Amino acid sequence: MIRQGLVALLLVAAGVAQAQGPLETPGPTDGRRAGPEAAFEWFEYTGADPSDAAFKPTATQYANPILKGTYPDPAVMRVGKDFYFVSSTFAWFPGLPVFHSTDLVHWNQIGNAIDRPGMLDFKRLGLSRAVFAPTLSHHDGTFYILNTCVDCSGNFLITAKDPKGPWSDPVWLPAVEGIDPYLFFDDDGGAMIVFNGAPPGPPEYSGHRAIWAIGYDVKAKKTVGEPRLLLDKGVNPSAKPIWPEGPHILKKDGWYYLVAAEGGTAEGHSQVVLRSKSAWGPYVPYANNPILTQRGLSKDRPLPITSAGHATLVDTPDGKWWATFLAVRPYGDDLYNTGRETFLLPVEWKDGWPVILEAGKTIPYVHTKPALPATTPTPPPTAGGFTVREEFDGKALPLSWVTMRIPQQRWWRLDGGKLILTARPETIGGMTQPSFWGRRQQHINASASTQMRFAPSKAGDKAGMVAVQNDDYYFFLGVTKDAGGQDKIVLERRAGPKDAAGGVEVASAPVTLKTGAPVWLKITARGGLYDFSYALAPGQWRTLKAGEDGTILSTKTAGGFVGALLGVYAHDARPDAVGGP
Repeated sequence: MIRQGLVALLLVAAGVAQAQGPLETPGPTDGRRAGPEAAFEWFEYTGADPSDAAFKPTATQYANPILKGTYPDPAVMRVGKDFYFVSSTFAWFPGLPVFHSTDLVHWNQIGNAIDRPGMLDFKRLGLSRAVFAPTLSHHDGTFYILNTCVDCSGNFLITAKDPKGPWSDPVWLPAVEGIDPYLFFDDDGGAMIVFNGAPPGPPEYSGHRAIWAIGYDVKAKKTVGEPRLLLDKGVNPSAKPIWPEGPHILKKDGWYYLVAAEGGTAEGHSQVVLRSKSAWGPYVPYANNPILTQRGLSKDRPLPITSAGHATLVDTPDGKWWATFLAVRPYGDDLYNTGRETFLLPVEWKDGWPVILEAGKTIPYVHTKPALPATTPTPPPTAGGFTVREEFDGKALPLSWVTMRIPQQRWWRLDGGKLILTARPETIGGMTQPSFWGRRQQHINASASTQMRFAPSKAGDKAGMVAVQNDDYYFFLGVTKDAGGQDKIVLERRAGPKDAAGGVEVASAPVTLKTGAPVWLKITARGGLYDFSYALAPGQWRTLKAGEDGTILSTKTAGGFVGALLGVYAHDARPDAVGGP
């Protein structure tokens, strides 16, 4: 059940906003003992792709995607000279990352809109459920995010005076059904919410949906009147188009433009546009739709970018127009582990219609930068090849780090340059809230490594690294103790719901761990192949298993809407250990 009041807790150590009161810390006071602790001294991520070598931007160019890794359903908005951006996170937490930029290319994450357990409840939802595509609006000094919590109470609205947060508790919108709500403010101060909903009659085919609109009273924070139909099926109903979604309305030169995705989020994805002299329609489609797609292009083209759509259009202070949108970079036949990423292209207006990319053209990996002032401070890298090392020496984890679902207990802390995880009974594969923190895999070819100290006290205790797409598909590399009391480095894999929730052992090596001695762990991705290594001394890497089938982390195999994450994890094998959802 959704709790709309604040749960009293503090998540400063997680790099999320402060709520009211302290967070419960696992301990023996509740009748259960605390589990063993795993200490991670640093975490290093590095990645570079073939496209980074093939397409190197000059000083006047930028590289696509501008946000690598799973940053899907991008929504962008301008307020004055500042641009703001938010994307989907589904059941990862903190949720709905908020970014700032002044040049549209380089983005600083400034917060997470869903940063308090009391805001939403993801329960045991799959990692591709919960918060779907968010949208951004601004009016009279207030920022708005509209969003859908799928399988957790529907559509809602949150507000903030500062996009860094704090964001308000959700205002639920029961009259707004379906998904992808967007709040449009007209010049006269009127407001309306557009959204994807069921068709006006019985669905005529699978994927038959519609775009609706309903009035919104800003002061009362509630909808007004009944929903009105703006678009049924899509721009060409005779072709039986599927999933018109992600609708936005923009106004330019006396016209209202309804911009929406169409075709589903896979290789048939596209962006279409219609226009009207009234925000409420009737809307007429552009004769040359779609205004963005990669469907129909040769499958054997080099370094393909596919599945483009879900665009948001934004103007710059000098009157130019640009679009952010999602697309994917497969390493095989629709195989990608990096999820749906964020791209940027200019918008050209042709005879009163916006066009992002002409039919038959491929999305470029490099493009001329917008003529805009550089974003300051210089953001961490999110495009091209790069290395990022987290030393855990700050007061909080990076804002980009996430955990699975919403924690209700403090089972982690930053302490003297270390990230300490308390091992608990909750497992990665258990549809719960395990002791896990991680970051996005942002490259097709990438590696992540860490230095860890952990002493398993009994058989089944484990801690180490995880590469995970969802509860049913993941790898674990770390330290454990077997039933005979032998410490070992182990690689476990779950390749689907038929495998045990705790994973199946793939490889192991017995080790003698000296008290307090560290272990080094490394996961390397090479497209659809993953390698797993460990070291007992600095730089002395040993391969535990090479060439594992990493396609189990792809969207094609694992399903859903998210990409893979790489992170750290600890598990206590005893059922009476301190745990919690």
